[in-house]
Amino acid sequence: MYTRRVRLLWSLLVFSDLIVLALAFEFAYLIRTHLPQLRFFFFTPGTSTGILLISALLWAWLDVMLKAYRDAAGFATGKMLRLTITQTFWFVMALATAIYLLKMGEISRSFIGLFVAINFIAQTAFRLAGRRMRTFLQREFAGHRCYVIVGTGTKAMEVTRLIEKNEEHGDKVNGFVREEDGPEPDQSGLKRRYPVWEFPDLLPMLREHVVDEVIFVVSKTQLEKMEDLLLSCEEQGVKTRVLVDFFPHLRSDISFDKLEQFPLLTFSRTPENEYLLFFKRAMDLVLSGVMLVIGAPLLAMIALLVKISSQGPVIYRQMRCGLNGRKFWLYKFRSMQADAEQRKEEVAHLNEMDGPVFKIARDPRATAMGRFLRKTSLDELPQLVNILKGDMSFVGPRPPLPEEVAQYEQWQRRRLRMKPGLTCLWALEGRNELNFARWMKLDMEYIDNWSLALDLKILLRTIPRVLSGRGAS
Repeated sequence: MYTRRVRLLWSLLVFSDLIVLALAFEFAYLIRTHLPQLRFFFFTPGTSTGILLISALLWAWLDVMLKAYRDAAGFATGKMLRLTITQTFWFVMALATAIYLLKMGEISRSFIGLFVAINFIAQTAFRLAGRRMRTFLQREFAGHRCYVIVGTGTKAMEVTRLIEKNEEHGDKVNGFVREEDGPEPDQSGLKRRYPVWEFPDLLPMLREHVVDEVIFVVSKTQLEKMEDLLLSCEEQGVKTRVLVDFFPHLRSDISFDKLEQFPLLTFSRTPENEYLLFFKRAMDLVLSGVMLVIGAPLLAMIALLVKISSQGPVIYRQMRCGLNGRKFWLYKFRSMQADAEQRKEEVAHLNEMDGPVFKIARDPRATAMGRFLRKTSLDELPQLVNILKGDMSFVGPRPPLPEEVAQYEQWQRRRLRMKPGLTCLWALEGRNELNFARWMKLDMEYIDNWSLALDLKILLRTIPRVLSGRGAS
């Protein structure tokens, strides 16, 4: 199914989720007001609207984070039940936190309990009917599509098979148009045999049959000969798509955009969804700000201990490479002696990492306080300021030193195309225990599979590893 149609379908299902949530809220309110054995209960319109709005935002946010409805496999009964239980748990935690932080007054616990329980039951029932709902929404809002495939090669057959997978949702292939000197289509792997028209028959066929889209699956050379045909389809208002496989060895995602009136075809192997990236940045901004305020006493106490335990500045600054190679100052609590940089050559033989990275598990330059800070990762706390400034994110590849980047192989430079972070997949597999090649591979895996849900998963799994001190030095 086309990406835009998937997004439309997902948006409609999330919107349906919010309708279910609003109905659960109203039903819980009615039940609670008619329970005479409990104390009198009443919401002002402002309070009621505020709680409902916060609940809707949190539920929609969790839909995004947990990737609800993103794939057909997610509609399986077991997976959907697990998803709803997980989402309800985090919803309760987030709603309680929001009510406390926003000082919304004393909210009836019995009402919240009723609301959560009714919403869980209603969402479960709605999602168990999700497969039929998904089919209905796709047919009613995403529409039926009849396709003609221009091309009869192997790729044309692959495209046809993908369309056939969505037949139950209204997608249908009318047939093939063979380009000049094109091969006979090998339809052995298809569900049925389709008619094959010759190239000159396409325009008459468009007048005689219902055709929503024409997909050109031909070589670049053949496509150049079809300019008049493309213009004719455009003149008739028939939607036209072109399979872009002129560079078959590229693994980049391809998107289309415009710079004013100039069309641009974009190749990228890094996340390009501006909305999700904006949401990631918004969460970084909010969380880092909150953590700096809440953790101010801890930061002050650590700063004092660093100051009195050894000579030198409290904060250690180091030049690092950020997004696309941008230089920035990374902040840490100083964990080594003040002359550590000058003594680097003395301990070079103790380096335990391969590649361009320099790491020593028991660095003799570290102070007693520094060893504790490193073991607990408390030395990283000042990087909340880097996150607040936008130099870093909570999750992303670790920011390298410029001299390390200078030694990267060409493929390794791709890790610079994602904003660096405090933690990433390598933190879950051993932190400083990994070799350089594995470290790079995990960073590439993170970039290739990035999603908000993956960020949340990494954060949740990092916390116990940090608390246990596993893999840190």
